[in-house]
Amino acid sequence: MNFLTDEQRLWKEQVDRFMEREIGREYIRRCDMGREYPYEGYAKIAAQDWLRLLIPEDHGGLGGTIFDYALMCEGLARYGFDFATALMVSTFTAMNIVKFGTDRQKADCLEPFMSGRIRFSISISEPSAGSDAANTKTRAIPDGDGFVLRGQKLWCSGAAAKDVVIAMLVRTDPDAKKHAGLSVFLVPNDTKGLDIRRLPTMARHATGTTEIFVDDARVERSQVLGELGKGWSIITDHLELERIAVSAGYVGNAQQAVDDALRYAHDRIQFDRPIFDFQVIRHMLADMQTKVDAARLLVYRAADLATRGIPCAKEVSMGKLFASETLQEVSRMGMQILGGHGMLPEADMERYFREGMQSTIGAGTSQIQRTIIAKAMRLG
Repeated sequence: MNFLTDEQRLWKEQVDRFMEREIGREYIRRCDMGREYPYEGYAKIAAQDWLRLLIPEDHGGLGGTIFDYALMCEGLARYGFDFATALMVSTFTAMNIVKFGTDRQKADCLEPFMSGRIRFSISISEPSAGSDAANTKTRAIPDGDGFVLRGQKLWCSGAAAKDVVIAMLVRTDPDAKKHAGLSVFLVPNDTKGLDIRRLPTMARHATGTTEIFVDDARVERSQVLGELGKGWSIITDHLELERIAVSAGYVGNAQQAVDDALRYAHDRIQFDRPIFDFQVIRHMLADMQTKVDAARLLVYRAADLATRGIPCAKEVSMGKLFASETLQEVSRMGMQILGGHGMLPEADMERYFREGMQSTIGAGTSQIQRTIIAKAMRLG
């Protein structure tokens, strides 16, 4: 059964054609192997006006739905989740600016974002603040008509790319309760006092993951996003969108892992016949496709509920949990099917596997998702 409307199906096919004709797996592979930010691919997405998809029409956007966006992320991630990350991490902050930004911030940031002239990164985590993200220690100290930032941030995706504005969560009131006294600042990554270093992580080779040392970086009061002290609600407001988007990306990448393993199983001859003819391989592939289809349905359900404005924290966490663990599992099984060939970057499966290992950590660990789901299951 096809749960998509004709319009949604055509949109999904359009994204798939774009990835095949304009991007291609060779480009994704090259960026990954060279640890190169995908500037060319990002520019092509901007040229399609797809960065405008979620932005409301009265701000120059297309006014698309979360479901539309999920379908796009599914397609963009097919040859590697990392490529889609560059787009997604920018969009989350752009939507926060739409909701919480001043008129000046919207004028300065939204059109340059939609045209691809600036990008965004989100800086939440710190060495002592991961899943416990509110344990932020980086300080914003009042200084004249602005602030001076001091501290260290960690795991900031895409922060080292060119023309990036970082949405940075910092503590503005050290005496407030843990989740209070936090604020978000919009900080260009070329601000004096920022030392941004790319980390040699197992995944995210292209978009890049960074640590940021913040040493007396001066910002103006006009760079505060929303109200002072309201940073926690601002920085977590996009989590529903983020988790739906990344989950859709995991599904897209997992489907490609199945497709690649299936093609290899038909082409690889052992004992005078394709390895697909062996029941053990066929059953592995059957399990892989079943899990991907189940993950896709969970993600589509969450995207549909969010699009209709129905509270869906549990369903979003279910989608994120299952889709991330599915990518991890099917890419591992794909590695087993490809055998030694899977160990080579040219086979792509090892890239899917590395991204799968990261998928159960980023955007909320599997343990956090299970906690959210269990909390929603309480009686009374």
